Amino acid sequence: MAETQAKKRIGNHGKKYSDAVQKIQLGKKYTVKEAFDLLPQVAYAKFDEGVDVAFTLGVDPKHADQMVRGALVLPHGIGKTTRVAVLAKGDKAREAEAAGADTVGADDLIEKIGGGWLEFDKLIATPDMMVAVSKIGKLLGPKGLMPNPKLGTVTMDVSKAIKEQKLGKVEYRTEKTGIVHVHIGKKSFGSEKLRDNYMAIATAIVKAKPPTSKGVYLKSITLSATMSPGIALDELNTMDTVGLG
Repeated sequence: MAETQAKKRIGNHGKKYSDAVQKIQLGKKYTVKEAFDLLPQVAYAKFDEGVDVAFTLGVDPKHADQMVRGALVLPHGIGKTTRVAVLAKGDKAREAEAAGADTVGADDLIEKIGGGWLEFDKLIATPDMMVAVSKIGKLLGPKGLMPNPKLGTVTMDVSKAIKEQKLGKVEYRTEKTGIVHVHIGKKSFGSEKLRDNYMAIATAIVKAKPPTSKGVYLKSITLSATMSPGIALDELNTMDTVGLG
């Protein structure tokens, strides 16, 4: 039976993955410290793997009042350069350029994006540009690029918004299945910095629990690197660690 379960876990993966799986105790849910100490042992790829966390929440995203969504700057960033485009006019356009935006424009930039140009990771817009932005909403929405005031990407304080994005601001949002996937950094960060980033996002998600969500909120948490098998975290330990248990 144990051998069958091990084969299911390994699937069609190679020897390195198989060796990594063997280091993860079947059925165990690890504490935050245990999980992040274990991660370097199972993240076997030669390149600097990305590290992600998947939270399965006890919410029904079909209901607007149970959508868990937000954004925050992680303590140690996310380990990659964020290309920022800004839609603004006049003084705000000049402010965006001074603040280090990669691309700045107004109607000309909207037309360029509408033509298929998407060489940016985040799009920031001043409120007065949003009527024009709606013209390309169908293009931006599915790609998660639509500016949103709740995420700080529709704002008059473009300097602050650009700085946050450059520092590694991450957005989180429940998918249709109730899962929130978040990128928390690179393998090279080391256990301590990755753990700090995890605690920041876990705290935000726990605090964002909708009042209408009933029953168990944190159903499961899985930590993984790009090529590694997943490590299950103990939900109650995470709640206790963030001080909300």
